Amino acid sequence: MIAEVCLTYLNFRCIRGLSPTLRSAPSKFPLLKYASCYWGKHIGREKAQSVPPVALELLIDFERHISSHLLLLHYDKNRCQSEPRFDRSSFPQGFTGLHGGSFLGLGEIVAALLRAKGWNINATDAMGRTALLWAAIGGHENVVKVLLQQKDVNPNAASVESSQTSLWWAAQRGHERIVSLLLEREDIILNTKDTVYGRTPLICSAEGGREAVVKLLLERRDIGSNTADTTDGRTLLVLAAKGGHEGVVKLLLGREDINPNTPDTKYGETPLWAAVMDGREEIVEVLLRRRDLNPNTLDAEYGRTPLWLAAKRGYKGIVRLLLKRDNINPNIPDTLDGRTPLMCAVWDQHETVVKLLLEREDINPNTPDTQYGETLLWGCCDGWT
Repeated sequence: MIAEVCLTYLNFRCIRGLSPTLRSAPSKFPLLKYASCYWGKHIGREKAQSVPPVALELLIDFERHISSHLLLLHYDKNRCQSEPRFDRSSFPQGFTGLHGGSFLGLGEIVAALLRAKGWNINATDAMGRTALLWAAIGGHENVVKVLLQQKDVNPNAASVESSQTSLWWAAQRGHERIVSLLLEREDIILNTKDTVYGRTPLICSAEGGREAVVKLLLERRDIGSNTADTTDGRTLLVLAAKGGHEGVVKLLLGREDINPNTPDTKYGETPLWAAVMDGREEIVEVLLRRRDLNPNTLDAEYGRTPLWLAAKRGYKGIVRLLLKRDNINPNIPDTLDGRTPLMCAVWDQHETVVKLLLEREDINPNTPDTQYGETLLWGCCDGWT
């Protein structure tokens, strides 16, 4: 009933006569903003037979209706930070009824629109998005099904500004069923990178911890499992480890083609280093189960090992895990000041970590730093701690 009231109001002649470029609803039309932004939510709850005709009446000429502009402005206000902004001063050109119905997730209405009018199903709106893109972004499986049944639909169409495809969005947001529908297409392209971060759908899903989506994508033989993003050169495993996504890390480590020691190209951080950096003890434990993992790799910026970093930050659980490895070298200093993990733990007064390190027979407490030539004993006498 609320949906029907909103739609009837939006179809009034006085409302249709308003300029679609208005940036806010005129004060004499107090219901306009609410009706524009929320009629789709109400119609989605109820399937009253009397609602679709008034919805079709609005959507047939939607891009020239003020409600399309108000809807996009409302979306822009609540959009994700990484998404491009909607130009608030522009005419909502191209945001047709097909885009609006897909945006709102109204599968039955989208199907009715396609029967009622000849649409360019791959047309882009003012934000450079197709109807399929909007449906994938919103996780509207019912709409995606309807659109993919159209013979001319391009499942690989990407937004003009960011080159993010429907598969990219569905993977990034964890819409497993939509990813599955898109993967059924023989013409789907899997490894397209967006132009914002240079990440593929698989990279996005790994970074976000979308385990079910990662599993679906990894089942494809033509997937780029060792692809890195183009901003920092971070691999799937680096991003998953950094985010603390244990399930994804386990999936990736189960593959023979994944190298657990590959660092990013900007900072030289390996998956282990990234996990230690964010204190992901459970991820460190999973990574250390790989016997081919090198626990002594240095980052490219200051030449610090994972043990150095864990000692510096006082992560006693991670230090304990690293010291269990028979190939760990506890005496490797950083390349900036030449301080060992033990020196860092003493300097920052992490007593438990200091005790753990001193229990090692191979620890050298007399190693001086390379900047001032100070040993631990000298530093303690000089007031380090």
